[in-house]
Amino acid sequence: MTTASLSDIKKELHTLDQETIEGLCLRLAKYKKENKELLNYLLFEANNEQAYIENVKEELRELFKTIPTTNVYLIKKTLRKILRFANKQIKYSGIKQTELELRIFFCSKMKDARIPRLPGTVLFNLYQQQLKKIEDALTKLPEDLQTDYERELNYILS
Repeated sequence: MTTASLSDIKKELHTLDQETIEGLCLRLAKYKKENKELLNYLLFEANNEQAYIENVKEELRELFKTIPTTNVYLIKKTLRKILRFANKQIKYSGIKQTELELRIFFCSKMKDARIPRLPGTVLFNLYQQQLKKIEDALTKLPEDLQTDYERELNYILS
């Protein structure tokens, strides 16, 4: 079975009535948790992006409280779990400013937690990778917004 292209799906959706489209959306939401989470974002949270960012930051704060303090293996594992959650929320939003704020928040929480990041370790590489993604997102923003994030960026770089 071959999958139709997005343009074909879009054309077909235009021919359907609203009730049928609602049924399709609900069926998609039942099929996979990620579809349900995306639909939840689009319906309830996309209209107030700042509140969405604050909710995600609060969830990240709670997740950072679960980081163990002694075992480096468990620290890595927990940080990857937190990063997966953050990446999923960034993907739902699709807005570069949201991505920038959440990645900067992740790095600042990682720095505040005093997680050992020695050069050449997995934790160091994870942190550097986030810094690289922050730089990429920053270049895609207008210059006036870039200057707003300079102070936060300087904090996580120091």
